[in-house]
Amino acid sequence: MTIRVVRLGAGDGARAQRTFQLMAEVFEEPFEERADDEMRALLDAPTFWAFAALDGDTLDGDTGGDTVIGGLTAHTLPMTRDRSCEVFIYDIAVAGEHQRKGVGRALVDAVTEAARAAGIDVLFVPADADDVDALAFYRALGGTPQPVTFFEFGA
Repeated sequence: MTIRVVRLGAGDGARAQRTFQLMAEVFEEPFEERADDEMRALLDAPTFWAFAALDGDTLDGDTGGDTVIGGLTAHTLPMTRDRSCEVFIYDIAVAGEHQRKGVGRALVDAVTEAARAAGIDVLFVPADADDVDALAFYRALGGTPQPVTFFEFGA
């Protein structure tokens, strides 16, 4: 399998739809397709980053392009203490049949390289305390766990 990771931009609406749909499937969540103009605006937002992992050995029958096998979304957060930003990796997902084959690592490497190129040296990702696979994955990548608790509020 040939893994290729691409950063998605405003012109990648169809690939982004496939990526976000795959991510919803992996997380067993509902998926709502976005209108083209909404997708373009999302992908064009400078603080939103999206990456697709592609299997260069297989083609998507609908588009003739490489098959999407994983995805990562992240947000850049401007800091208030100085002019720096940090990258918050919000979601990362790999299709079940492609897990444990380096796809997740390739996605994290891609976002890390993009952050480095943007002059950002801090990236962080939340993981549920009971998600042993995610915790092991982030540790294997050299991540350092931080004792943080997230609280969720309904609006």
